[in-house]
Amino acid sequence: MEVSLISDKCFSPPIRYSLAHPLPPFSRFSLFFCKNPGHASCSVRPFRRPCSCSAPNPDTLLAGSRKENDKHHPEVILSKKEEDSGDLKSWMHKNGLPPCKVVLKERPSYNDNHKPIHYVAASEDLQAGDLAFSVPDSLVVTLERVLGNETIAELLTTNKLSELACLALYLMYEKKQGKKSFWYPYIRELDRQRGRGQLAVESPLLWSESELSHLTGSPTKAEILERAEGIRREYNELDTVWFMAGSLFQQYPFDIPTEAFSFEIFKQAFVAVQSCVVHLQKVSLARRFALVPLGPPLLAYGSNCKAMLAAVDGEVQLVVDRPYKAGEPIAVWCGPQPNSKLLINYGFVDEENSYDRLVVKAALDTEDPQYQDKRMVAQRNGKLSVQVFHVYVGKEREAVSDMLPYLRLGYVSDPSDMQSVMSSQGPVCPVSPCMERAVLDQLVGYFEARLAGYPTTLAEDESLLADGSLNPKKRVAAQLVRLEKKILHACLQATVDLINQLPDDSISPCPAPYAPSLN
Repeated sequence: MEVSLISDKCFSPPIRYSLAHPLPPFSRFSLFFCKNPGHASCSVRPFRRPCSCSAPNPDTLLAGSRKENDKHHPEVILSKKEEDSGDLKSWMHKNGLPPCKVVLKERPSYNDNHKPIHYVAASEDLQAGDLAFSVPDSLVVTLERVLGNETIAELLTTNKLSELACLALYLMYEKKQGKKSFWYPYIRELDRQRGRGQLAVESPLLWSESELSHLTGSPTKAEILERAEGIRREYNELDTVWFMAGSLFQQYPFDIPTEAFSFEIFKQAFVAVQSCVVHLQKVSLARRFALVPLGPPLLAYGSNCKAMLAAVDGEVQLVVDRPYKAGEPIAVWCGPQPNSKLLINYGFVDEENSYDRLVVKAALDTEDPQYQDKRMVAQRNGKLSVQVFHVYVGKEREAVSDMLPYLRLGYVSDPSDMQSVMSSQGPVCPVSPCMERAVLDQLVGYFEARLAGYPTTLAEDESLLADGSLNPKKRVAAQLVRLEKKILHACLQATVDLINQLPDDSISPCPAPYAPSLN
């Protein structure tokens, strides 16, 4: 029996600060909040003045702390005068925002101690193709503004600090200037949002260890921990970048980064920036990552939406891709991101996300005497010795079919069979019935093992999500793992169906001393 082996189709500047300049007393979360007035993260260093973690007057916007401290630190409600004078959209109009067709509205937060979430809605009925708003470049934060063209290449080519870290650092120092900062209304809006997505849930990068346990069994949990470590590495490089790029942030008379900000404060700032950064197309390197007032997180994200913020003639514009009634929230495309990335970056999961996927990593056995030959055959057909397969929702059967030729190659043990594969003009490999059964059995065992790694079943997830009072973090975690399990179940069913199609399903699988590994 011959089976196709492998398909031909492969699938502004560093910062100096006076010791006497305290942090401005507005907001404790999102960009730079202190979780507990007595906690070490609330002072920049033991020998420096501690940051302000309480509101000295009613005009202070004090975003509540994490759940464990919410009852001790309720938000201070702004006076009507402060709300009017600090309204984000009013500030933007005063500074060059032309008339637009959107308005800021709010929805309640699941936590009564947190202020409602703002969102951008249509101020009038809109049709597909209508221009919703145009934000001038003077109101957009980019690396061009933060670093200046002369330092960008030097900074980014060190591979030490990401664009997000630079933007976060810039806003952290701007926030230190309080109301003197031009960006005060925008920073205050980011603090109000608390890094929350459209479901009012913070990125799991800010979840506690017990909250992360809701994701047990999901590969997303490991991604979160890895991303958190990456943020720490960037924090550790902040001072290096400061000294390497001498002109960077010199307009600020403040301390160097790690003296001015604890890791926890930087992490929260990083996550807040991550939740709202926009990737502009067809612009210079210095402008490709941008923070756009009226953009995310005030705009909703949708995986089935085609509207995108675009740089056009000195502005960032939004042209809607569908009709909206007055008062309806406006959405933009979040890019081809799986739900794991949506949760980590923005704190939500999209049930209708056609880009959702899981990863299956297969690897040829390096101890196999024929490893080098197999690696060459794999490369000839567009695969690697360690190959990542993406399993997209709704295309599980295609993904399993794509894995099979690679796995069959790993199971070849007879040298003459290997020579036949090597000399073949196409991806053709002799596969015995017992070898085919062994390959399929390995896949079945792999998918079953991944499903067994979750502490709950798919049915239990469905029951959990039926509870209307479920904690939002637990709900979004349950949504994610349920969608992952659906993909795995579909892969398992596709593999079982292939076993049932074998001429004789009673055949025992062949032994495979050098079977590929699956992770």
